[in-house]
Amino acid sequence: MPPTLASLVHHSALKLTVRAGEDHLDVPVRWAHVSELADPVPYMEGGELLLITALKLDADDPEAMGRYVRRLVGAGVVGLGFAVGVNYDDIPKALVDAAREERLPLLEVPRRTPFLAISKAVSAAIAADQYRAVTAGFAAQRELTKQALTDGPEGLLAALAGQVDGWAALYDASGAVVAAAPEWAGRRAARLTADVERLRERPAPASSVVGGPSGEDRVELHSLGTGRRPRAALAVGTAAAPGTAERYAVHSAIALLTLTTERSRSLHAAEQRIGAAVLRMLLAGEPDHARAVAGDLYGDLLDAPFRLILAESASASAARAHADGHARTAPTAPAAAVLAAADMNGDPLNGLAEIVESAAARSGEAVLVVPEGERLVVLATDGGAAVAACQEYALAVQAARAATLEQAAADEDELVVGLSAPAGPIAAAAAYKQAEQALSVARRRGRSLVEHEELAAGSVLPLLADDAVRAFADGLLRALREHDATGRGDLVASLRAWLSRHGQWDAAAADLGVHRHTLRYRMRRVEEILGRSLDDPDVRMELWLALKATAAAGE
Repeated sequence: MPPTLASLVHHSALKLTVRAGEDHLDVPVRWAHVSELADPVPYMEGGELLLITALKLDADDPEAMGRYVRRLVGAGVVGLGFAVGVNYDDIPKALVDAAREERLPLLEVPRRTPFLAISKAVSAAIAADQYRAVTAGFAAQRELTKQALTDGPEGLLAALAGQVDGWAALYDASGAVVAAAPEWAGRRAARLTADVERLRERPAPASSVVGGPSGEDRVELHSLGTGRRPRAALAVGTAAAPGTAERYAVHSAIALLTLTTERSRSLHAAEQRIGAAVLRMLLAGEPDHARAVAGDLYGDLLDAPFRLILAESASASAARAHADGHARTAPTAPAAAVLAAADMNGDPLNGLAEIVESAAARSGEAVLVVPEGERLVVLATDGGAAVAACQEYALAVQAARAATLEQAAADEDELVVGLSAPAGPIAAAAAYKQAEQALSVARRRGRSLVEHEELAAGSVLPLLADDAVRAFADGLLRALREHDATGRGDLVASLRAWLSRHGQWDAAAADLGVHRHTLRYRMRRVEEILGRSLDDPDVRMELWLALKATAAAGE
């Protein structure tokens, strides 16, 4: 504890006597300062014990002493020491009354006690307090290190909570609480997710304080990691601002957790290399070899039904679509809240990887994440938390879609995701192909995520909404439309009716309100103009799709 007025009064060598402010002696003293100025306030910082002999004061004037004491209190002076036997044999009543009025502790300093002795006592007490804090800090550091080595982050947080007489929580890269101590602190920490997200927007290392005197507690948030992007965050909640010893403990915890985080990143890189090898074996149809290499690293992920996820950034998808002769059909602009949750910082694939890995870690399930050039490949348990997190993120992006091309300019960080149907290790290659097909459809439709199952369950008609398909349809039907434009018949409508009735002349003619011989004549004209036979099922299929494509385009 730092020195207080009470500790100085109880100092046997100083012989101080309390003359006023007896109820405020427990205030810490930051320093002892001597000043005979009539107005020493400009030179005060607050927390001082001011020592005077009243050499330049009219200490018998009640009004002057009232003003003098009020200025001292306003400047944060915690006590006034008055030396008797120098200029005054006793403390003037005007000064005593003013000190009592303002409740400022007034100490009588006997003549045989020099001011230097008081300054030395304060300085020695401060030094002793700092030494105790440093010693306690080193002890806390040893304890935290021991707990980190034996029990991991959970043990470290428990030790830290005890050191600061409060609580502590650890957040992962997505801002989710992964550990807290004591156990009840998890609920309190979860309410700070938005504050953690704001902290993660700043380059590491960064810190902030939330809560305070009017809140339930004071919480310090610290980012963890040595790179530009924080890897995790630490929250420390206390009833008041931590002292020196507590500050040592917090800084030690930050250092240890940062080391743990960076070590985990190195291990994660090694795991990714193993994962890439396992994935190659699965795609090559060698599940037994994949299991042998993986060992227990992925639990039962390689035996249970899994989903294969393929993800690309929007910029990579746009480039790929352009190379294929296609363009994205709808610009998108992810909501700020969604991007903050992933904190992509220009690397959307890493953002998605952290989202699915964090979700899997919280639920205790295994996940295989492999960067593959401009793509990210994820193997995750069907129906598990990782797949749900990926879908939730994509749906949030989809809900935040923009409607203007101007907004699309800010869309370089969005993801496009394809999700396979549930599969087993033997069908891994087929699942990869399904994910590729779903990714291609998502790219063409301007969607954030497409599941392969939804393609099989849906209609083929949305696939016709493509520039290349429309161009083919326009070219195939152009001659018929030009014929109809001359007013010599309605070949396009007749062809549509005949195809919809599967070539049944009477039914199609009835739909058109013409004689069947008229319809036969029109179909012969269609064959003549197109140079194709309607007896060919491929020709009928192409004409039907062309009619559907133009109808979908409103033509």
